[in-house]
Amino acid sequence: MQTFTYTIKDEIGIHARPAGLLAKTAKQFKSDILIEKNGKMVNATKLMMLMGLGVRCGETVKVSVVGEDETEAAAAMKDFFEKNL
Repeated sequence: MQTFTYTIKDEIGIHARPAGLLAKTAKQFKSDILIEKNGKMVNATKLMMLMGLGVRCGETVKVSVVGEDETEAAAAMKDFFEKNL
């Protein structure tokens, strides 16, 4: 399992556009990618669940990746967060 935390820098937080792109990126991998905020964990491929977390600017999320391509998936997720959120 690969994990990392990230503090959201986007002024609006995880809103529709980046959530859609995040889900699309997560679907490229076979590994399970989970996003956690305040103990609530959702699958990164589920757009509405991502938005339901209500992640705002300045809040920290934990990203967990487990599966056969977890190293590549975790690197891609970290890169996505740094460039888009």
